[in-house]
Amino acid sequence: MNKNDRKIAVAALCVATLSLVLLYLFDGHTTTPIPKDDSMPRYAKRHKEARRTAYYGSYPKEQRKETFPFDPNTADSTQLLRLGLQPWQVRNIYKYRAAGGIYRTKEDFARLYGLTVKDYRRLEPYIRISSDYLPAATLVGDRGYGANRANGANGTNGANGGEPYPRKIDSTQHVVLNMADTTELRKVPGIGAYYARQIVRYGQRLGGYVSVDQLDEIEGFPQEAKKYFVVQGAHPQLLNVNQLNLQQLRRHPYINYYQAKAIMDYRRLHGNLNSLQDLRLSKDFPPEVIERLTPYVTF
Repeated sequence: MNKNDRKIAVAALCVATLSLVLLYLFDGHTTTPIPKDDSMPRYAKRHKEARRTAYYGSYPKEQRKETFPFDPNTADSTQLLRLGLQPWQVRNIYKYRAAGGIYRTKEDFARLYGLTVKDYRRLEPYIRISSDYLPAATLVGDRGYGANRANGANGTNGANGGEPYPRKIDSTQHVVLNMADTTELRKVPGIGAYYARQIVRYGQRLGGYVSVDQLDEIEGFPQEAKKYFVVQGAHPQLLNVNQLNLQQLRRHPYINYYQAKAIMDYRRLHGNLNSLQDLRLSKDFPPEVIERLTPYVTF
């Protein structure tokens, strides 16, 4: 090696030696690779999971829903949660009971905020209201107290001999669908306050029932109750499809936005309709829709 090459080699050797010294002084420990989960000690796994939960948060597993007899007036939080109720619903039940609220009937429990029809129908057969929470007037039975019994005093229904709720009709009796109010509707077996209100409200939206089968259009309607209803002399309110605007047409349960728009487009292009059959070429008016809507329109 010539003189210049020797200088370069000596300089490189010095730099390498200095680097090794600095590395030893400032990083004197050896990095140990983190073992895999299968070789990690148990305490280390728990520590790793705890750190992961603290960083990402934990996600509760889906709660398994159980069914068993319960009294909403006395059931504790553990039982209510096992039934599939949400924690905030359990808190609402506790607040309601703390304020003096009492569940006297199964229908009272249906008013729980956030309770769906599906959940209520699942829980309804298991609701057991203790007789201790029924109105004291039920102890009277058929024993009247003069004018108080006749007038339905003490929160009872005088027309029903002192009973707090309407007496159910038997299989030989029927209720005229378009003439009954909620009190009359609650006399039908299987119909409580909730479905009585739904029947009245849907009838008002329709403009009157023309068939008992229209009750099937109410979500969750109990099929066994249909046999107690009849429709007599149906005279539904009629919609003049040649005069109403789009928003007014849409208010009827049997007319959606696209159907209302199809009616408006036909009137704009061809003039007044003479029959719903004028719309038979529209994809929004198949034969079954025309048949269902016919009793409710006029021209």
